[in-house]
Amino acid sequence: MTGVRAALTGCPAWQTLIDDGLLVGKRFLHPCPHQEPALTLNPALTTPDQPPRATCTCGCATRPRRYPTDTTDTEWQLLQPLLYPLACDLPGGGRPEKHHRRAIIDAIFYLVDNGIKWRALPADFPPWQTVYGFYARSTTTTTTSATSTSARALTDRLREHTRTTAGRNPTPTAGSVDSQSVHETAEATVSRATSGYDGHKRVNGRKRHITVDTLGLLLAVNVTPANTQDRDGARPVIARAAQHGVRHIWADHAYHGDLVNNARNLLGVTIEIVRRLPDSKDFQVLPRRWVVERTFAWISRRRRCARDYERLPQHHETTVYWAAILHMTRRHTRTLDNNNTDQKQAL
Repeated sequence: MTGVRAALTGCPAWQTLIDDGLLVGKRFLHPCPHQEPALTLNPALTTPDQPPRATCTCGCATRPRRYPTDTTDTEWQLLQPLLYPLACDLPGGGRPEKHHRRAIIDAIFYLVDNGIKWRALPADFPPWQTVYGFYARSTTTTTTSATSTSARALTDRLREHTRTTAGRNPTPTAGSVDSQSVHETAEATVSRATSGYDGHKRVNGRKRHITVDTLGLLLAVNVTPANTQDRDGARPVIARAAQHGVRHIWADHAYHGDLVNNARNLLGVTIEIVRRLPDSKDFQVLPRRWVVERTFAWISRRRRCARDYERLPQHHETTVYWAAILHMTRRHTRTLDNNNTDQKQAL
């Protein structure tokens, strides 16, 4: 680097770039002066009275917004306090993070929404190994405390904020449960031991069981082989919904039988079966159950969730959680913007 800098110093044009800090070795952090304004630094790494504790050399700290999935300033102000604390700020200590969290979150949103491979992440994001490491740590579901790194814990905290902004109680008392069979990818990444064939839907792959509240916000997800019965795969998600305070769940006829009695006796949850009208063969919008169907549509809009590309069922669950996080972040900020607009019009 010393030789390159010495060779370029004699040229006024190169010297200007060096003085402005725009040239690092042979790589430009800002190749075009007409790009969009750069993203602000990650507040988690910078405090008003303390300089940044880590220097990123990949340019992710100053990357401009290029993609529709990049977080806006309002969205980042919502997400940043909900993330788990830095390891260097915990009593146990740890190494400061090298790359900015906002760029890592943007990379995960980009992957979930576009369905690309990990190694195909654009070069303006942090290295794919760093992003995948953050994603893999968010797969842990052992705890949902404030220091938890899991995507499930972030989904719970974000759902509470979204419900509060919508004028609801932070914890729901009712919800819906349903399942969706998803085709596995043709790249043979899904193992035979974790996949199956759903004869009713004619789908070879996996089945995801979810519970949602009355707003359609995700409560829990469980991924099983596609040949798993709905009532068997729904037991974990109903138990997690009960932990969040849900006491009444709407379901279809596939959840009848022992599941209804066990949920009432062991969990204190009432499962109400919403049946179709007799002698009806056309499509029907069933009361209460359409909410969970709409949530499946939200999830399937993200290309990484349209098919099953994950080798592990736990990673499929994590991808669904990140799809829900992306949806709730945009929904929450849209509600805030509408409230601010109404307040301005009232004044």
